[in-house]
Amino acid sequence: MLSTFAKSLKIMPVILITGFSFSVQSKSIKELTSSKTSEKVESEVDKVASISTSGLHVHAIGIGLGQTFLSGDFADNGEDKIAPDLYYNYSASHSFDFMANFHWSSHKYKSRKTTISGVALGIKAKLFNFDNFSPFLVGGLGFYSPKMTRELDGEFKSSRSKLTFGYNFGAGADLDLNSRVRVGLIGMIHNPFDIQQDDQPDVEGSYYKLQVTAYYKF
Repeated sequence: MLSTFAKSLKIMPVILITGFSFSVQSKSIKELTSSKTSEKVESEVDKVASISTSGLHVHAIGIGLGQTFLSGDFADNGEDKIAPDLYYNYSASHSFDFMANFHWSSHKYKSRKTTISGVALGIKAKLFNFDNFSPFLVGGLGFYSPKMTRELDGEFKSSRSKLTFGYNFGAGADLDLNSRVRVGLIGMIHNPFDIQQDDQPDVEGSYYKLQVTAYYKF
């Protein structure tokens, strides 16, 4: 009896040490597993968040080059020509961008001349996104200052340059080549409101632009 009790006393430390070691190992494995799981979940959350905000709040400055077609009185006093435009684009959401267009060009026809300049502001609506390609529609309002030199009563007279309001709309498509460069096509119609003159007919007309574009994003 005493012998059996003595043997039990000898075995108990071994059992206690083994149990403590197993408990520590189990706790370490649990903590390690929890840590890995937490890191994996955080990684997936960050990845999803990155995808959902990809392409948003991106600024882009670009240049457009193409033909400017005059219409109305503008066409009677100037010829169509190739002219550059400046563009600014801000990606506000996955569906809509803010776009600003800055342009100036002078069109001559014999002794006559039409000068157009404007700042057109608009909202660009992306119709859909297919890979890095996205067609869009754009429309908005702007500030214009057209001026003409035309023949009146046998004399060539220049109109007074005044700032007027107007509207613009168009369509196009963008293609992202990489995270920094975007190229595309755009066609726009600009229609400044008529400008009244004191001693001349009103300055009235519109013009169309068809251009290739290139943007740098930042």
